[in-house]
Amino acid sequence: MSSLLQLETTLRERLAGTLPGLEAQLPFMPTPPRTGWKPGEFPSDARSAAGLLLLYPGDRGAALPLTVRASHLKRHAGQISLPGGATDEGETPTQAALREAYEEIGVDPARIRILGQLTPVYVLVSGFTLHPIVGITDERPDFKPAAHEVEEVIEVSIEDLQDASNIRRGTRTREGIAIEYPYFDLRGNHVWGATAMILGELISILATG
Repeated sequence: MSSLLQLETTLRERLAGTLPGLEAQLPFMPTPPRTGWKPGEFPSDARSAAGLLLLYPGDRGAALPLTVRASHLKRHAGQISLPGGATDEGETPTQAALREAYEEIGVDPARIRILGQLTPVYVLVSGFTLHPIVGITDERPDFKPAAHEVEEVIEVSIEDLQDASNIRRGTRTREGIAIEYPYFDLRGNHVWGATAMILGELISILATG
């Protein structure tokens, strides 16, 4: 528990300061970027979404849950992401992140302490500005994935995120153009795109000092 409390103290302090932002995200951004968009820009008509980066005590130190999105979903089907979704009218990103985490994986909001926010990421393919909310809880949640939204909960240790050997590069074709994308290989699960950019900033913050 002491190491989790130390992590909480560290993150509260660093999230309250100046974030590394785009500098930490860029190494995990697919290249080249889509035509007509500049990394770090947030269109005025972008919709707001939030994701919860929830830390808890795992088998090998601090861990966090990622979700495998259901294969029938219209957006990002089968991809690995933070639990989260669009903000409802009148909601703050923090409220949305807590609500979505409860709906998607059954995490009790009352047991979560919010530590701060990471730098938003614009998800071009869906037109959302995604706000990553960082929280912590003292016990491993009893995850209950919502079958209509989540196929699986993947539990990832901070230790694995910080292991540089788990950062790889792949290629795929987008609109007839070869795209190179960095990703985390987390025990066979490939985490890339906006989620990798968010996790990249997290490990950058933890490495500071």
